[in-house]
Order: sequence, then structure tokens, then C-alpha cells
Amino acid sequence: MPTAIVIQQAGGPEVLKVTEVDRPTPAGSELLVRVAAAGVNYIETYQRSGYYPVGYPFTPGAEAAGEVVALGPEASGFAVGDRVAFAEGKGTYAEFTLVEADKALPVPEGISLETAAALPLQGMTAHYLINTTFTVQLGQTVLTHAGAGGVGLLLIQLLKARGARVITTVSTDAKDALAREAGADEVLRYEGFDTAVRELTNGVGVDVVYDGVGRATFDGSLASLRKRGTLVLFGAASGPVPAFDPQRLASAGSVHLTRPKLLDHLLTVEERRWRSSELFAAVVDGSLKVRIGATYPLEAAAQAHEDLEARKTTGKVLLVP
Repeated sequence: MPTAIVIQQAGGPEVLKVTEVDRPTPAGSELLVRVAAAGVNYIETYQRSGYYPVGYPFTPGAEAAGEVVALGPEASGFAVGDRVAFAEGKGTYAEFTLVEADKALPVPEGISLETAAALPLQGMTAHYLINTTFTVQLGQTVLTHAGAGGVGLLLIQLLKARGARVITTVSTDAKDALAREAGADEVLRYEGFDTAVRELTNGVGVDVVYDGVGRATFDGSLASLRKRGTLVLFGAASGPVPAFDPQRLASAGSVHLTRPKLLDHLLTVEERRWRSSELFAAVVDGSLKVRIGATYPLEAAAQAHEDLEARKTTGKVLLVP
């Protein structure tokens, strides 16, 4: 029988158990996909711990790439043997998973399935951040946190391709080197980063901050903005930002604050294909490098979560069934 990671109750990484399961049967417009690799993302640690409630038994994972092995009776646009990736699946910590056909992304030749699995969620996040939430223009100055993380490394490359000046933060020398390799102009440590940003911008501040860290960086991010700048809070790796007085936005210089999420930027097939095709094309032509920081066998999912939560990982973390 095929296997999957199944959680029976909320808890630490130890609740991630390999379990024999029935092979799913595609219904309606679903595709059955044999998983070549599944992306491990921070949201799954929240689901596992109970911070984000889920129903049990529960198999984590929304991101994967693999080969179509069967189609539901109403599925169209794909055939058995096609290679697909997706960020909107369910239960991807498994040998087999189901995904709606309109949420599947064709994987072009020249991209391995492991690379394809590493790109959808973090890649399309980076894409919407700089193309939709705040459209970055040539010559603008940007601060993005966690520059050696999965989103961070992609953001740096996409921002440099756009002609922006990129300042980023990291926690170690090794991560500093990765961020610089990706193209960051300035790499800072977290302590006192807002003061350093002011110095680097002659007191003006940056046009936009992309902050996926949350609680630990929010105040400094707000203090790093230029007048009428934009703070894009797209994650909470250090915990959620406490409630605050909106008057602080006025005091900071009439700045803007937004809290977007990926699914609101994947509303149609056309939007998914636009974002994913631009990313895949950049990988194929070599202008976008996807760093897979670590791969783990499915049975080591607990170790993957431990390493992710301990900030021991860089780039993308994958499970390989």
C-alpha cells in the first residue's frame, strides 16, 4: 500500500507518522499525481502544532510536483504521464495526492520535478509581491527579510532583474554569503537593521519592505520606510504581529500597510499560469536559480520540521517519497 504522513493529534514534530493509506481515487476534475517531491512550508508547522486548527486524521502539505497517473471523469487539459506542479493541493506529504486540474501547473522540459516542486508556493509568492502587491520599479530601494530563505533568495533575484537596489537581513555568515550570491546589494544582521537601513539610504528609508518574519521585525520594518512607503507583511515566521494603533502609520510618514496571502493572488487559471510560466521560463533560461537547501525522505518529515523551526535550513526544503 502507498504511504503518507498522517497526524492524529496536534503536537511537536514527533506526531508526523508514516502510515499506510489507500491510494486516492480522482473524482470530478481531479488529477491523481504520483508525488516526486513535496515542498515543506512553515504553515505546516502551524497546522501540526495546532496553532492553525485542522481536522484529524490530517496529512499536511499543499505543494508538490509529480506525474499524472489518473484523471477524474471531468478533468481536462492533462493526460496520464504529464508532469505537473502545484501550490494548492492537499495532503502532499504522501506518495500519491489529488489536485484539481485547474490548479495544476504544467512543468516544461528542462526542469526537474524536484526543482518544480521547490518553486510554486515560494516562487509565486515572490511573483505576486513584486508584481501585484507593490509593483517594484527600476531604481527603487527594497528591504526584504530572511534573504537566505526560500522566498528571500527568489525575491532577491527577481528584484535585481527588475533593477531595484536590494537590502536584506540574515542571521549568520553562511546565510550572508547566500544572499550576496543571489545578488543582494547590502546584507545586514537583524539587530539594529532599521538604523543601518537609514544610514544606507541617507536617512530617507526604503520604498517597500517585504516582511515575512512578523513579530520580531515589524517595528524595525515600519521604521525603515520612507514617507509614503509600503510595508508588505506576508508572513509571521517569528509569530503574529500584536494589534497596534493605526495612528502609527501616520507617525511613520503616511506609510501603507498590507497583509496579503498567496491564494488571493491565484484566483483564476490565467493568473496561475501567468505567474508560474514566468517563473518556469526564468529557470529554463538560467536567470532564476532555485536553491534546494535540503531534501528528506518521507519518513524523516519530523526532522524536516525540526530543522525548519530551528532556522537551520536555507532555500527550499523538500520531502521525497
